[in-house]
Amino acid sequence: MTPQEEIEALIARVAMADRKAFRALYSRTSAKLFGIALRVLKDEAAAEDVLQDVYVRVWNRAGAYRSNGYSPMTWLITITRNAAIDRLRKARREGVAQEPVEIAERLYDTAPGPAQQAEMRDEARALNVCLDELPADRAEMVRRVYLQGLTYQELSDQSGVKLNTVRTWLRRSLMQLRECLSA
Repeated sequence: MTPQEEIEALIARVAMADRKAFRALYSRTSAKLFGIALRVLKDEAAAEDVLQDVYVRVWNRAGAYRSNGYSPMTWLITITRNAAIDRLRKARREGVAQEPVEIAERLYDTAPGPAQQAEMRDEARALNVCLDELPADRAEMVRRVYLQGLTYQELSDQSGVKLNTVRTWLRRSLMQLRECLSA
């Protein structure tokens, strides 16, 4: 699997609220995205804040990612660059070079609260209902790749199905899931 395919797979898993995939995506991409934010803002603290905002956006919008032949890094870089430019424009409008980080912001607990946990449980239930609508073998493939972390190649080897067929089935299954979840 190419690095591009791995990042696309991680984004797809993030779209299904897979925290392990989110951590992996962060570890693979954060250094480059931080560098981009730093180049635009020229301030490490501001770049860190933008990077945090970027990953919140990625978590919330991963389901909207569509490759369409574009690199997933292009999508992530565009989000980062736009967020950094927006922050820079906001600081200029307010006449502030860069706003200092308040201690309260550093102490803010980012763990999901009870309402967010309930919402995540509802989303998980909806996902399971939609997975049940897929043929059993395809639902199992989706679970093994996007929830258990198998690569396409590992799934192909284990199932005896050709790699390109696995990719096609997974792509079609994800499209069906997206349609089901949006209904």
